[in-house]
Amino acid sequence: MTALPSLLLIGGGRMGSALLAGWREQGLSQAFVIDPSPGAQSLAGPGVTVLKDASQLPAGFMPEAVVLAVKPQMADGALPAYGRFAATALFISIMAGKTVRGVAGLLGGAPAIVRAMPNTPAAVRQGITVAFAGAEVSSARRDLAARLLAAVGEVAWVEEEAMLDPVTAISGGGPAYVFLLTELLEQAGLDQGLPAGLARIMARQTVIGSAGLLAASSETPEALRVAVTSPGGTTAEALKLLRADDALPKIFKAAIQAATERSRELSA
Repeated sequence: MTALPSLLLIGGGRMGSALLAGWREQGLSQAFVIDPSPGAQSLAGPGVTVLKDASQLPAGFMPEAVVLAVKPQMADGALPAYGRFAATALFISIMAGKTVRGVAGLLGGAPAIVRAMPNTPAAVRQGITVAFAGAEVSSARRDLAARLLAAVGEVAWVEEEAMLDPVTAISGGGPAYVFLLTELLEQAGLDQGLPAGLARIMARQTVIGSAGLLAASSETPEALRVAVTSPGGTTAEALKLLRADDALPKIFKAAIQAATERSRELSA
């Protein structure tokens, strides 16, 4: 595998550091990370230099890709400093709610921008990132974006930027919904008198093992659910309550709709 080109990462938080770790595994030749936080120096290493702000970048440095991983509310103050690369670099934005048009307005010119929504399992290279390529992104740059994003998991593309709103609701927020399910399973075990340690490990390993089974199987989630559910058995009794009056599907549909609408409200 050929080494990655020179990269500039703006923001070394949870998602930025996950991407950087994935790039290192792919053969990172040169990267600069801009992050003023005290702990950011821990990201430095072979080929990786951590700086506090854009003014410290060496003269003549021209990254092939700039990855924008700052908090969305920091974008207005942070992005204009990187407008100098607008004509030459690919920009990949993982800032939730920031549209391609909004990012371009902060950078100036007509930059090539890929807007992407990864999720937190990227930290263990099991993420899913859904991306949208702006009008200025060439086929070669789209391929580069796919390679950089694939360092932390699967990559999928949408042809309409508006699709990133439901993507944000489903895959961006999805880990939180799974973690909530795990919490509820643990609490249910406690309510039934199980010892705390047993309730915790049962809930965690049930979710982990089920995800592993889903990953290893060619069957649909529906087929796997049916296989676990013996007619007239204990699981069927529980599912009868969960699906009474279509309650769980309805509330889940409403929750995703609410998250999607909130994503649209935040878009700028």
